[in-house]
Amino acid sequence: MAAIELEGLTKDYGEVLAADELAFDVEAGEIFGYLGPNGAGKTTTIRLLLGFISPTAGTARVLGHDVRDRSGLIEAKRRIGYLSDEPGFDERATGAEVLDLHASVKGDDRRAELLELFSPPLDRPVREYSSGNVQKLGLVTTFMHDPDLVVLDEPTSGLDPLMKQRFAEFLRAENERGVTVFFSSHVLSEVRRLCDRVGIVRQGRLVTVEPVETLLTRSGKAVRLHSATPIPTAVLDLEGVHDLETSGPDDPDSTGTFTECAFTFTGDINALLEALSTHDLLDCSIEEAPLEDVFLRFYGADDA
Repeated sequence: MAAIELEGLTKDYGEVLAADELAFDVEAGEIFGYLGPNGAGKTTTIRLLLGFISPTAGTARVLGHDVRDRSGLIEAKRRIGYLSDEPGFDERATGAEVLDLHASVKGDDRRAELLELFSPPLDRPVREYSSGNVQKLGLVTTFMHDPDLVVLDEPTSGLDPLMKQRFAEFLRAENERGVTVFFSSHVLSEVRRLCDRVGIVRQGRLVTVEPVETLLTRSGKAVRLHSATPIPTAVLDLEGVHDLETSGPDDPDSTGTFTECAFTFTGDINALLEALSTHDLLDCSIEEAPLEDVFLRFYGADDA
């Protein structure tokens, strides 16, 4: 049985169609990434799934319970962990008081284990927390009752790189224990590290659902080059170079060359490095392509 099933799920606010007939499944035991730029409808979908808002049309089932069935959804929530993109903790309460409140509602079998891993400062009031500490406290409340399904909205927001890595390792271990994970993100590196499949949403509409390997093959790398001497633009006449932007030099006799450039590359990185090997580079950066660029290149504004 699928852990999450959407069937024409729609939320229409009149001027904004925040969720437009969404239909896909999240299989039990998988990590499913729900991706899209800010404002795409990711948070709206999550709020519909958890019953915080009601659908205009269509429906969804979470752990076998229809989201329109209030009593059934309450039963499902006993087995769900949820981390909001903006955890709404009482800022006057200490971290320990927040955890005690959550424990009184849903239990806290794993509190000690999670505190050792994420270590938010429990003796301080939440109003004194950094954004990273708020997120760490949120992670403890999400997993402390040992849920079967976790729904995470931008879960690494505010975390430092070391804590992001620790969280990724923890989440993969949870998945290996059988926990189903549904998380939204606009960070491609998180997707690469964690997901089995991804659903891509733009302007409230589902664009595609596919294995993460397919998305990563298409996404490419963001490349920036800075050279000491002019490089012929023809050097970058390679398969997989997209959206090439060049600048310099100012010498009018150097037409058709560049000293700085930026582009997205979806080809063989070894072929690119070989083409540049005879040129004197001052700097070269190769990073994950921004997810927004991936959407525009492969899915297009008109198709999303």
